[in-house]
Amino acid sequence: MKIKIEDIKKLREMTSAGVSDCRMALEESGGDFKEAVKLLRQKGLEKADRKSEREVKAGIVFAYVHHTGRLGALAAVACETDFVAKTDDFQKLGRELAMQAAATKPANVEELLEQEYIRDPGVKVADLIKETIGKLGENIRVTDFRVVEV
Repeated sequence: MKIKIEDIKKLREMTSAGVSDCRMALEESGGDFKEAVKLLRQKGLEKADRKSEREVKAGIVFAYVHHTGRLGALAAVACETDFVAKTDDFQKLGRELAMQAAATKPANVEELLEQEYIRDPGVKVADLIKETIGKLGENIRVTDFRVVEV
């Protein structure tokens, strides 16, 4: 099956995956976008597993304050390089993790990682992190978080 360049671009915009990965996923799925997204997600999770032992030396502390001002959270998210810490995908992940911590108030990092993601209950927080690892190509870890409430 011949894959159109427009379809590759569309899938790339949807997933932020590489051009060749998008082409292969579309070829394997027979042009089915939903199946191609699943294939790319699986490939990203596999990449994340291979990178999980790498040392994380950079990162950022993210903050979330609820609109009432009575609840807030800080999340320390680490990665391998400052370059990745400045990317939009990493920034978005950090903000989402701080909001997740504020919304669910987990007891520890392990509990946070096992929770269902508040924006998509079909996805665990750990899988959300692994998807970002797959996109960015670096190991990412939540090293700490704190929830403060008035």
